[in-house]
Amino acid sequence: MRILYLLFAVVFLLFQAAPGSADPLFADTAECRSQGNFCRATTCPPTFAVSGSCHGGLLKCCSK
Repeated sequence: MRILYLLFAVVFLLFQAAPGSADPLFADTAECRSQGNFCRATTCPPTFAVSGSCHGGLLKCCSK
């Protein structure tokens, strides 16, 4: 049982954000979100339209 606590602590530390890592990985994703839009892998909801791409062209940027 003690190994589970150690494993949990190691996994927790691995997934912590490092200082200064808040820079967006993809510029298109940051631009989409800065305009108040959101990224989606499937088609946009009925009241939204595709206004660009996210994650290097893998996702769609949906806007009102």
